Amino acid sequence: MEKKITLGIFGFGCVGQGLYNVLHHTKGINATIKKICIKHKYKKRPIDASFFTTDRNVLLNDPEIDVIVELIDDVPAAYEIVKTALKKKKAVVSANKKMIAEHFEELLQLQAENKVSFLYEASCCASIPIIRNLEEYYDNELLNSVEGILNGSTNYILTHIFQHNKSFEKALKEAQELGFAESDPRLDVEGYDAKYKLMIILVHAFGIVLHPGDVFNYGIQHLNDFDIRYAKEKNMTIKLIAKCRKVGNRVYALCMPKFVPVSDTLNKVNYEYNGLILEGAFSETQFFMGKGAGGNSTGSAVLSDISALTYDYKYEYKKMDQHLNYKYSNDHILEVFVRHNGKDVINPNDFESISVRYASSEYSYIIGKINLQQLISMKWLTSREINVILTENNT
Repeated sequence: MEKKITLGIFGFGCVGQGLYNVLHHTKGINATIKKICIKHKYKKRPIDASFFTTDRNVLLNDPEIDVIVELIDDVPAAYEIVKTALKKKKAVVSANKKMIAEHFEELLQLQAENKVSFLYEASCCASIPIIRNLEEYYDNELLNSVEGILNGSTNYILTHIFQHNKSFEKALKEAQELGFAESDPRLDVEGYDAKYKLMIILVHAFGIVLHPGDVFNYGIQHLNDFDIRYAKEKNMTIKLIAKCRKVGNRVYALCMPKFVPVSDTLNKVNYEYNGLILEGAFSETQFFMGKGAGGNSTGSAVLSDISALTYDYKYEYKKMDQHLNYKYSNDHILEVFVRHNGKDVINPNDFESISVRYASSEYSYIIGKINLQQLISMKWLTSREINVILTENNT
């Protein structure tokens, strides 16, 4: 039976305003906003000033507020807010993937100890309900892999590079102006944002809780004109791909750029959209696509969680309860394209095998197979003169 809930919201930026908009255009959800906690008291805002406070305790200590909605970008502050709310037995909705990924074990324990819901659909793919699908539709499915585009900002940049011949810098600036990328874009372009989302998906897909340092991420910050020309000559684009796959009883995960053939399903996912391909033992392959960035699309996912709370919905973490005993391991062979400047910084002996070597006066590259554990240990990964891209031949 649906119940009425009263909301206390932290943050009124892009997502907070998106939530306010979608909540006030939706008639079927029995939820009202009582107070919104913001950082800057005198900033001009589009709704009445009586909604706002700068004191977090006004929300956390109000017995009438039974749901805290956390939508801020300050990770330490978000963690304290969520932790305090759960201890006070308030349900929590969050969109903060970095905070959740960094504190997953503790947050799991807190919601169990205090018998309250902690929902975070908006933290992963904005308008795509991937967490709910993994929890409900795929609860007893033996998943083989989840792979896709989880970051709308980098996808917007890469789309403009390949479809509109824009430079990386110009495409990034446009993404920032449209609110798809932060003023400090490193979280997006270096692959951290997609990795944090992947870590959340891992829990619901395979029952594995990890720390951020366990999962390898390598972004698009080293992409140059040579890489782009190579992709176009081979009738491919480049996408930033996040992926987790089960091989036997082991699971590996990573976030890296990948050459994607123009005929591939993920090549249809452009601009700020996200796309996911799920492969199951019984359901085989299914494809999800939707907006992965923007205030209204992320606000709609937050609203979905608020709606679920009116029916006392909780994640059951069914993959953890099934005791599947999957082991996480980076011991997996990848095929990669490594572009370099021709200097002897890359040792061919680091590769299991090399299928292509190319050298020119401009740039050189190697295509070869390398163990993911070995790749992670390579010091040349940080060089701006080197870029690593997954080939289309990886499974």
